[in-house]
Amino acid sequence: MSAQCEGTGQAAAKIPMGFFERTLTLWVALCIAVGVILGKFMPGTFHAIGGMEIAEVNLPVAVLIWLMIVPMLLKIDFAALHQVKEHWRGMGVTLFINWAVKPFSMALLGWIFIAHLFRPFLPADQIDSYIAGLILLAAAPCTAMVFVWSNLSKGEPNFTLSQVALNDVIMVVAFAPIVGLLLGLSAITVPWDTLLISVLLYIVVPVIAAQIWRRALLAGGPERLQATLKALHPVSLAALLATLVLLFGFQGEQITAQPLVILMLAIPITIQVYFNSGAAYLLNKKLGVAHCVAAPSALIGASNFFELAVAAAISLFGFQSGAALATVVGVLIEVPVMLSVVKIVNATKGWYEAKA
Repeated sequence: MSAQCEGTGQAAAKIPMGFFERTLTLWVALCIAVGVILGKFMPGTFHAIGGMEIAEVNLPVAVLIWLMIVPMLLKIDFAALHQVKEHWRGMGVTLFINWAVKPFSMALLGWIFIAHLFRPFLPADQIDSYIAGLILLAAAPCTAMVFVWSNLSKGEPNFTLSQVALNDVIMVVAFAPIVGLLLGLSAITVPWDTLLISVLLYIVVPVIAAQIWRRALLAGGPERLQATLKALHPVSLAALLATLVLLFGFQGEQITAQPLVILMLAIPITIQVYFNSGAAYLLNKKLGVAHCVAAPSALIGASNFFELAVAAAISLFGFQSGAALATVVGVLIEVPVMLSVVKIVNATKGWYEAKA
């Protein structure tokens, strides 16, 4: 099994990490600067955008989120679900970490760091909102960047594809209940109607639309799908950057008043990435799972679907909320932290495959 995995992994690893993905942290930092400056000098424009809502859904943001999410969902092949049984132990570990550990560990870390250790240094009226943002960030497994991490760690591509497809199916039914439960346990009021609208608007409808579009494109051959994905990639990236500029246009006053807020939010997010990836990696080793499956399993168990988290945070709590800021901090640290996890699983392959 290891030899077969090694071959497929090496083929997958030839796919390079794009320039934008490698420099995502820099782009987010630039968006922070641009957003803060524009928010200071053009407050009327940002308030006008913030007021463009129907049923508590901000229309400009909804369009931008769709432009981000749909191209990612186009990559998902739900036909790959039949391969789940081929790597059932790795699948089980990832599902356990994603749905039974990660959201709850993040809520605990939020309670420890934000509600207690850092409370004296944070705005009192945003404490609950920060925790809510952390919960939203951890409640949805990553969909798109996982393929990059799997390639870099020489992961088994069929496992990665089927695992992401399975997580997306589960996310349709599990995201709202888990978020609602953890917000309730954290004594945060749960706006259930807005939460359900967010799930419908940013998960259910995009998944269905993307799969219908994918089938139509594949009817013209796989080359047509690849050409469409290539054409949509810069659009998706531009939508992400525009969303971040909008967010920081509204968040500028808070950030300039308390610049250490971002660092304090980054600490629990970083800890949970290492904790969950480490737990998945060790569980896979304990169960005798091949390294080419354990590596992407650990990475899928640690990364977040930050686009969905940002969308849900804006819908539930608004542009100026601590929840929206917390989810964006997840975007800020995603690449450097996940690249460090990739380096760890690659460097420890010899240890992982050594017999006890």
